[in-house]
Amino acid sequence: MKTAALFLHGLGQSPASWDKVLGHMKSPGPVSCPDLFSLAGSGPVTYEKLYQGFCAFCEKTEGPLALCGLSLGAVLALAFALERPEKVSALVLIGGQCAMPRALLRVQNGIFRLLPSKAFQSMGLAKKDALSLTRSMLGLDYQGRLQEVACPALVLCGEKDRANKKAARTMGKGIPRARLAFIPGAGHEASIDAPEMLAEMLETFFAENRVGG
Repeated sequence: MKTAALFLHGLGQSPASWDKVLGHMKSPGPVSCPDLFSLAGSGPVTYEKLYQGFCAFCEKTEGPLALCGLSLGAVLALAFALERPEKVSALVLIGGQCAMPRALLRVQNGIFRLLPSKAFQSMGLAKKDALSLTRSMLGLDYQGRLQEVACPALVLCGEKDRANKKAARTMGKGIPRARLAFIPGAGHEASIDAPEMLAEMLETFFAENRVGG
């Protein structure tokens, strides 16, 4: 059975954020790009509800999974790889965090409060839900469990993404089978900034770990 790859977008993005990357990949194999916020169900969006919806989505997919997440997507991918190691055969974490930078999240939450509601339309997430989600993530901390990640991992960060470089180095060092690389010319949204370079890195990693094909 071929390993399916799930591509997980970040906050402020949508599944379409992966279009250019996938367009540059020659043989991505079975691929799914779920709309993460649709998995949170009804009512206020929180990280716990989003994660539980994501887990249910993953469990519906037969066989092993390769998870490729950016930012929020990377946090979800890391959490699932820790909880269900037998389900995850390969892990790609792009511009992610293993312990939430509380000060940065509070600043982001403050910026969200100042933005008009229409600014959130492209996220597929209402303003109140974006605020609820960021508040609910303040206590997340997986740093002490990085050594439990069993599968091969590729930890990536845009070379211009200064806010996430320290976390990338921490994960690259702490995950036993991890490889760390910085993406030339890319900022935080590497899938938008450097899709061709990112596609090349993913193809190499997936080929080494028999993903898709």
